[in-house]
Amino acid sequence: MEGNRDYDEFIQRVRSESDILTTVSTYVSMKKKGNRYWGCCPFHNENTPSFSVVPDQGFFYCFGCHAGGNVFKFISLIENISYFEAVKLQAERLNIPLPQREKTEQEMLQEQKIADLRKVHEMARDFFHSCLTRTAYGLPAKEYLVQRGIKEETIEKFQLGFAPPAWDKMLAAFKQRGIAESILLEAGLVAERKTGGFYDRFRNRVIIPICDERGRVVGFGGRVLDDSQPKYLNSPETVLFNKRNLLFGLDQAQRAIKEAGYAIVVEGYMDAIAVYSYGVKNVVASLGTAFTVEQCKKLLRYAPGIYFAYDSDSAGQNATIRALSIVRETGANVKVIVLPDGKDPDEFIRRHGADEFRLLIKDALPLVEYRIKHALSVADYTTLEGKVKVLAELLPILAELHNAVELNAYIARISQVLSIDEGVIRSELQKSAGKNRQPAGFRDNSNKRFAVKRVDNAILRAGRYVIKTLWQEPSVLGYVQAKLTVGEVQNKLHCEILQFIAASSKENRVIDDVTASHALSQEANVELSHCLVEDFGQEDRLELFDDCIRTIRLAHLNQLYEEHRLRADELERMGDEGFIRELAESQRIKNEINEL
Repeated sequence: MEGNRDYDEFIQRVRSESDILTTVSTYVSMKKKGNRYWGCCPFHNENTPSFSVVPDQGFFYCFGCHAGGNVFKFISLIENISYFEAVKLQAERLNIPLPQREKTEQEMLQEQKIADLRKVHEMARDFFHSCLTRTAYGLPAKEYLVQRGIKEETIEKFQLGFAPPAWDKMLAAFKQRGIAESILLEAGLVAERKTGGFYDRFRNRVIIPICDERGRVVGFGGRVLDDSQPKYLNSPETVLFNKRNLLFGLDQAQRAIKEAGYAIVVEGYMDAIAVYSYGVKNVVASLGTAFTVEQCKKLLRYAPGIYFAYDSDSAGQNATIRALSIVRETGANVKVIVLPDGKDPDEFIRRHGADEFRLLIKDALPLVEYRIKHALSVADYTTLEGKVKVLAELLPILAELHNAVELNAYIARISQVLSIDEGVIRSELQKSAGKNRQPAGFRDNSNKRFAVKRVDNAILRAGRYVIKTLWQEPSVLGYVQAKLTVGEVQNKLHCEILQFIAASSKENRVIDDVTASHALSQEANVELSHCLVEDFGQEDRLELFDDCIRTIRLAHLNQLYEEHRLRADELERMGDEGFIRELAESQRIKNEINEL
């Protein structure tokens, strides 16, 4: 219980020190109109602002895609993280420490090991960088980097280094400084000899420090200066270094990715460094491994777009297809930058310059366009076997399309190219999607929102005004309960919110966005945001409040009246004298309606 209380107090402190307008404004340009601020929604594409924030209430709501909630909900949506991760992220931004519990001896040992690993990684980065920039050892590496167009400022920006050719140069230097061989082995900086003893893992290589998104060194990549093998050597997997979760250069590229609205993903860190050094700074690399779901989710925290610029050889194109299969269902705006003549990004930008590379970005192909082009390039679609192969590759992609116009256009185009009837393609598309469900392209996606037009009736607006008034003035709860019971409220979400307010008041619990976020369903939290952000004009508040209560009660009475009237008709047809009782009750309700 003590831990729960600490947790609750921690969240309340973070919430009290958070300003939702300041937080939202770091992602969205907001303008004030009345007591609200408006901007274009970051969760769906729009040109006319429908996204609103009311700072006094601490809520946001989009009248287009109907996203809503408090500051933590906004962070969780925009960063694509869980609610509690959003709380922790905001606490970190506000320099509020997480509540501490007493740690076990094993946990303390693990924390110390991680601290030691971080320290030795920083020392290794400085060692390699000094070898490159301050010693004669680094002259061949410097010459190599110059040949590749890597400038001094880029060397400093990425803290590039060089590992001397000696077997134990770094090991000896670190032992002199009292660093244990065991921690160097744990960090992957040395390897163990079969005959006993240790030797430097990285030798005679340009060294690229690999950082996490917070800029902390977690591993290294080494590139040979000639054509010897292996060309690239990475740190082994450690507590800090997990290639599935890391993207090289993300610490440097975060701001540029947010500003551009998309990240450019290349295969290797030398590609990323070259592209960055030519001024295209929204670039990251997937460390030569297959692009992963974890990396995709990480990028979507910063921008909705992911552009792949893998090598244009067959291996690079196959890697692109695998990557596209990973991101296809995430809701990302996916495109492929097509590099000509079997080149990689590093070679292309050095030969043709940044302007030509930006033209390739401008002409990047949407996912479906690229898949069609690729499928047609690897199969002989003049044969029946080739047609079947191309169609089989494209059907899953077509099934992901949301826009019917776009889908129809692609079906017509594929039909023409393959000389297959459109009806056959549609039939196969339906089969591939499954007999009992629509193609995936017609389903919503949890990471991509769409504007949905809703028509609000008077009863719904009345409920929202009652909830907004109760939220702002809890003292009127008794007045509402005297006029209206929760059971008389037809809207289920409004019922849930009113029950939460009543229960909190009865138990003297705090009523705010934090307690609501825990107590209410996700749908009710969104509806609560709508209630509090809604503008009800400048009418007399007391009169409007009574009118809204009356509207809700009248809706309930009209429903009751119809139920009893229909029941009376049914009983009369059956010859049951109970119809007289039902008629009397319906008349009583009618009289009450007339009085209201």
